[in-house]
Amino acid sequence: MKLAWASLIAAALVLSAQSAAAQAQSTAEQAKTETFEADYVNPGLAPSHWTLELHPDGSGHFSSHGGDMGAAGSDLKAPPVNRDIQVSREFAERVFQVAYRNKLFNIQCESHLKVAFQGTKTFRYTGPRGRGSCSFNYSRHKQIQSLGDSMIAVEQTIMEGARLELLLKHDPLGLDREMNFLVEAAKSGRAQQMCVIKGILVQLAGDPEVLDRVRKWADELLQHPNS
Repeated sequence: MKLAWASLIAAALVLSAQSAAAQAQSTAEQAKTETFEADYVNPGLAPSHWTLELHPDGSGHFSSHGGDMGAAGSDLKAPPVNRDIQVSREFAERVFQVAYRNKLFNIQCESHLKVAFQGTKTFRYTGPRGRGSCSFNYSRHKQIQSLGDSMIAVEQTIMEGARLELLLKHDPLGLDREMNFLVEAAKSGRAQQMCVIKGILVQLAGDPEVLDRVRKWADELLQHPNS
């Protein structure tokens, strides 16, 4: 009898584990089917066009082109960027909550106020809840305007990461000014989600060939990867 009960309990545990694994896989697959995309165009900036795609688990992709993306105090120009990225899950959740609360962007985002041109932002949502999109220069909807600012701040971080990679390879002394700029941008909120450039920050923090303060700044930014 005891052997039979032990067998039943073991079988139940196996089924429970399989069910949990299947549920986790289903949740992950569902997350991948839900997509937010920010598309930004401003001919006066470099890059002049970029797109940032995110999923609820924080995974995503970034691509940019147009314009010469110079590093601070350097003649080097960063090339167009085309890479997978990972933001924090908390950040991604806030992004999708804005979509849910604003009818998946099936609303009039543009305020039509007479404000300076800040770049055309287009938000798109596709997923099991439906699909929608809207474009704006400046929005009266505080959540949408704030989301636009956050997307630009993440783009700033990604592009700074690309410039740091280029400087490390071709102009290590230029890292000093660029890292100082990035630290100040992070403090002011103009650059967000340091986790998207974790690779180059880890490399700089552990590189004995770069200036001490560059290593210190890189380590400082790594302490707050989700800010």
